[in-house]
Amino acid sequence: MKIRHTYSDLSDEDLVIHYRNSSEQVMLGQLYSRYIPLVYGLCLKYLQHQEDAEDAVMQIYEELSVKVCNYDIANFKTWLYSVAKNHCLQILRKHQPFTFEEISEKVVETDHFEHLLDINENIEKETALNYCLKTLPEEQKRCIVHFFFEECSYADVVELTGFALNKVKSYIQNGKRNLKICMVKVLNH
Repeated sequence: MKIRHTYSDLSDEDLVIHYRNSSEQVMLGQLYSRYIPLVYGLCLKYLQHQEDAEDAVMQIYEELSVKVCNYDIANFKTWLYSVAKNHCLQILRKHQPFTFEEISEKVVETDHFEHLLDINENIEKETALNYCLKTLPEEQKRCIVHFFFEECSYADVVELTGFALNKVKSYIQNGKRNLKICMVKVLNH
């Protein structure tokens, strides 16, 4: 009787290490299967057609066999999300002759806040912004700087800070509110 090995009890990080060392597709398959619903949902969101999303899920899996070995992956889920998103954006750019502008949650986050961050040729605004950033709690400041000034996605901020996604969203929302209140106060006095 042949004993079949299962890798379902291994962590993502362990599967990545084992795959890099052995190139056994079963390990990559086990790892990827954990996130197929996430990848499919993301692809469907961007590509808008079930068949295109299904094709993209398979193409991304094929790309992983090379990419997993070539990148330093701190958090596989976050990294895979970025790989899938970039794959979809490349497909859209290839198939759409016009300029594609990504619509993201950032649009919702920025609403009437962007004009406060537009400091071009305005020393008073820049001084107020620098002052108010220093008044924020450290977590809020880090998330605000990554999200708005470095133009990172939520997933990128999660990876850079180590904070959970719901914490990142909360820090950005609260930091944005606190920064806006402070800047309005400083600029109106």
